[in-house]
Amino acid sequence: MNKGDLVEAIAKNTGLSKEKAKQVLDTILDSVTSSLKKKDSVTLPGFGTFDVSKRKAREGRNPATGEKIKIPAMKVPRFKAGKALKEAVK
Repeated sequence: MNKGDLVEAIAKNTGLSKEKAKQVLDTILDSVTSSLKKKDSVTLPGFGTFDVSKRKAREGRNPATGEKIKIPAMKVPRFKAGKALKEAVK
């Protein structure tokens, strides 16, 4: 499922137009992104939690040449599925 499919599903299930459904989805995604930028987590009970994780700097290898490279420390988004979502996909 891609973004267009999700917009169609929202429109169908809510009776909204596709344009309104797209606005709703964009607002949700922007809100999650904004919260993560502020280092806040976003918890959707039963679905899961979005948060920011820190990765330490490490050494890796270029797969094409085998050359060692330094991978810098960085912050990355992380999602942890909630219990209901885990049960739904069993």
